[in-house]
Amino acid sequence: MTPEEKIRIEERIVEVLKTVYDPEIPVDIFNLGLIYRIDLADDGILEVDMTLTAPNCPAADFIVEDVRLKLQGIPEVVDARVNLVFEPEWDKDMMSEEAKLELGFL
Repeated sequence: MTPEEKIRIEERIVEVLKTVYDPEIPVDIFNLGLIYRIDLADDGILEVDMTLTAPNCPAADFIVEDVRLKLQGIPEVVDARVNLVFEPEWDKDMMSEEAKLELGFL
């Protein structure tokens, strides 16, 4: 995969992540700052490190599975591995300006 192809696929990955929502928050997980790492290998294996707004989130399984299924729907992604991590701990400063505005933090 060329560097240009990789960039195009990574942009598509971000687009897909912006379609995943925590059912209790009207902002997508990417703009919430819940995605810590996106690593696409040349063989099409995708690893994503993500967190949740709270470790005891009742929708955790649903959100992680939604992320995995949607990422595996990208033709160039052979396998999507979603790792749930809690370090560093998420806080509202990790949100995009757009998310802060939407949630009334600005």
